[in-house]
Amino acid sequence: MKIAVIGNGYWGKNLVRNFHDLGALATVCDGNPQAGLEIAAKYPGVAFTTEYNQVLQDAAIDAVVLATPAVTHYRMAKEALECDKDVYAEKPLALRESEGAQLVELADRRKRILMVGHILQYHPAVRKLKQLITAGTLGRIEYLYSNRLNIGKIRTEENILWSFAPHDISVTLGLLDELPTEVHCSGGTYLSQNVADVTLSSLTFPSGVRAHIFVSWLHPFKEQRMVVVGSEKMAVFNDMDPNKLQLYSHKLEWKSRTPVAVKGDAEIVLLDNYEPLREECSHFIECVRSRRTPVTDGREGVRVLRVLNACQQSLESSKPVSLGTPAAAAAAKTQPFSAHPSAVIGEGASIGSGTNIWHFSHVMKGATVGQNCSFGQNTHVADGVIVGDNVKVQNNVSLYAGTVVESDVFLGPSCVFTNVTNPRSQVNRRNLYERTLIRRGATIGANATVVCGTEIGQYAFVAAGAVVTKNVPDYALVAGVPARQIGWMSRHGHRLSEPDAQGLMYCPESGLAYRETEPGTLRCVDLDENSLLPAHLALGTKTYDEYKQIARENAGAKDYEYSAS
Repeated sequence: MKIAVIGNGYWGKNLVRNFHDLGALATVCDGNPQAGLEIAAKYPGVAFTTEYNQVLQDAAIDAVVLATPAVTHYRMAKEALECDKDVYAEKPLALRESEGAQLVELADRRKRILMVGHILQYHPAVRKLKQLITAGTLGRIEYLYSNRLNIGKIRTEENILWSFAPHDISVTLGLLDELPTEVHCSGGTYLSQNVADVTLSSLTFPSGVRAHIFVSWLHPFKEQRMVVVGSEKMAVFNDMDPNKLQLYSHKLEWKSRTPVAVKGDAEIVLLDNYEPLREECSHFIECVRSRRTPVTDGREGVRVLRVLNACQQSLESSKPVSLGTPAAAAAAKTQPFSAHPSAVIGEGASIGSGTNIWHFSHVMKGATVGQNCSFGQNTHVADGVIVGDNVKVQNNVSLYAGTVVESDVFLGPSCVFTNVTNPRSQVNRRNLYERTLIRRGATIGANATVVCGTEIGQYAFVAAGAVVTKNVPDYALVAGVPARQIGWMSRHGHRLSEPDAQGLMYCPESGLAYRETEPGTLRCVDLDENSLLPAHLALGTKTYDEYKQIARENAGAKDYEYSAS
């Protein structure tokens, strides 16, 4: 097992120490070259680099641990997953729920482990508290509150909600095993403009439980306390107390028709003695070895992001934010895909695991959608439509009956599909829909129109705004109104070079060779048509503009400009 820790700052040092003590630390990466001297002195034999890309290209590294600023988590985790590295990201997984969902989808597709550093889930007191709740020791849970307060370690790049509250939200969701239907967050900004220093978040759950999470870095002393109130007992988890978990058998008696509290003595709960961070790091190593799903996997991280983003929205608007009906919240726990509360999913629709469906979208009851797909805002999938795996459908796209979309297809924003060639409002052709087939790996550009009855070939590329009225060959680049072929495209989405003396055309990004096996039929010489891209070819290294410049510098290069976005 060889692990690289990325970031040797305040928290990264703790991760470096633990993974080293567990015998798994191979490399430390930090942008500060001076950190290399510290690593060399403390951990002889551990490699050091300032270049993250060097870690990604090292085939000997099995996994990366991200202890970098939260704003970098999405990009760095995505790059690592695309290089087939397992990933442990410190909280939060990303800054947006959509980004977190994309990472989950990518990890599923690459069959990689994705874990989030919600350390309290590995605390012996939290684990014991979960056991007590599950066993019914506390009775019916009424409400809980959590205080995470301190003075110091004040940040300017993220507010207190994102810095402190992820831990408490993660524990709350884990203890209650349900998602809230509404959140209300208020706070105060005192030190830095638009950066909240204190927040109070109230969460309402389908079961009727209420939770309150109070976080601040402007408190005179450190307090990390969670109280869970049940109908039979009350539990107090105080991380600053040597007796970290205690139960209280307080009762209420009615005297003269008035409730009177009868206090019970504290009952100290004995706990296992281990360091939560060590347990968390050890759990990640075991998950990488056994390929088991972590306790705090990517999906758990996305649930936390969903609540965090709702709290942030409430903080900014000073209004409660709904996360959906109780039924929707309950369904979100069990369904294998993710759907925004505003989305409508028809009963009986078949949707694969890892698929994400965003705001104001509609998947009808007879639709079939594969795994790890992404449907943007205001998308529509009609009854009878078939969509393969790993399909990206951007905002404002409607797939009407008769449309078949194979795997790995990209449908750009507001592209249009039809299903009747000669529609008339007065003539009912509801049972005469024509078939449109989008073959594997094809790209349809933004605002392009594909007239029904046509077939778009494998890895074909329809430029933005084009109107397709006839079949498009595999790998063809078509543009214009009506669309006409103007060149050939590689699987990486680049216009291929002119044929050389052997008739080979090359992709500038991958170096893969292509040849016309017969006039109008192109094939990749180096890859089987149905094979996935090797990991080292599935990670982009240069921007589109850089490749365009290379094409301009090559003698006789064709016009490189086209767009799908």
